[in-house]
Amino acid sequence: MTAAKLSLSDLCDFVGVQVDPTSRADDVYVGLEHVASGRFVRTSAGFARDVQSSKYAFQPGDVLYGKLRPYLDKAILADDTGICTTELLVLRPKDGVDPRFVVGIVHAPSFVEHAVAGTTGVQHPRTSWNHIRDFELPAFEPEEQTKIANLLWEIHHAISANQATLEAGTDLKRAAMRTLFTCGLKGEAQKETEFGLVPESWDEIPLDECATVQTGATKGRRFADAETIELPYLRVANVQDGHLDLTEIKKIRIRRSEVDRYRLLIGDVVLTEGGDFDKLGRGFIWRGEIELCVHQNHIFAVRPDRQRLLPEFFAYLAQSGYGKAYFLKVAHKTTNLASINSTKLKAFPVLIPPTIDEQREIVAILDAIDRKIDLHKRKRTVLDELFKSLLHKLITGEIRVGDLDLSALGTSEVAEVAA
Repeated sequence: MTAAKLSLSDLCDFVGVQVDPTSRADDVYVGLEHVASGRFVRTSAGFARDVQSSKYAFQPGDVLYGKLRPYLDKAILADDTGICTTELLVLRPKDGVDPRFVVGIVHAPSFVEHAVAGTTGVQHPRTSWNHIRDFELPAFEPEEQTKIANLLWEIHHAISANQATLEAGTDLKRAAMRTLFTCGLKGEAQKETEFGLVPESWDEIPLDECATVQTGATKGRRFADAETIELPYLRVANVQDGHLDLTEIKKIRIRRSEVDRYRLLIGDVVLTEGGDFDKLGRGFIWRGEIELCVHQNHIFAVRPDRQRLLPEFFAYLAQSGYGKAYFLKVAHKTTNLASINSTKLKAFPVLIPPTIDEQREIVAILDAIDRKIDLHKRKRTVLDELFKSLLHKLITGEIRVGDLDLSALGTSEVAEVAA
């Protein structure tokens, strides 16, 4: 016997009531920019008086679903009255249907796949109500819908709490770097430089006087096979926001005689030559993750003289407000991107405290904050995996709430993972 099914249109209606923003100037406005991928609630909002052209009206309990590029998985539950972009479909749950359950449905991986399969347009692919309304799921009774919603939202709240903790950690790190690179460890007097206030007792010397700046290998050069060797090489794609991502490592063929010229050594500070303005200067310390690895020409390897400059100290300095001010001043800029060349990097005015021990203490403080941030990132990964797995299995009926041992997923336990 075939199990009973429901379609999305059995649970909610599309309500496309268009309004003129000027008639509701003080209302909340929600655009796609206010909706984060995979989140159940909006991250921010604007005001109706700041937008033009007709918008959709919504009310508390409506689900606002992003039809543009549905693979971005944008949908939220409205908690107030307002207007939104027409790129968000206003889905109003029917009487007796838990709105939290509906927003869970439209975030389910199987629903996202269904929505993507119905997109039209190449540059701006959109799905439509006429397509997504036919998405099928098991015919859950209202009571089970609420139980599913309770569980999903409990985990979602834990993810939100974890995100808040991560943001607080990032803010703490930023404040600590500002204090340490402005006042030092002892809150000493300051002096003005071209790139901001710095401790009065610290020296400024060009990077190439206390470190070697190594440029990388260029792909596509042709040599006789007998004189070459194929090695793994680090690309810009492997440097994700200052962290190493080795999920895909490609190889490059270079002359054997050039291996030492391009190889990465333990303790090298790896920096990309360009990127978004806010990511310029972010790098990481190479810890020998791959035994013999070279780097491409769009990546620099900075190799400090450890008697004068600790690699970790330079990496943090490059991320600081001082470092960013330098990189943004000397970078070649386009509309959204900036890049630096080796000459500008070598001229970086490195701040040198009076003793190497002061560098070590500053590194220890910032490293402790980084370890805490990394711990919460790992916890976030666990929560995300749990959330996506449960979301898929519950919405498809692969598992039922009644079959779960929810004692292992109580509020306190989930919150503990997030904390």
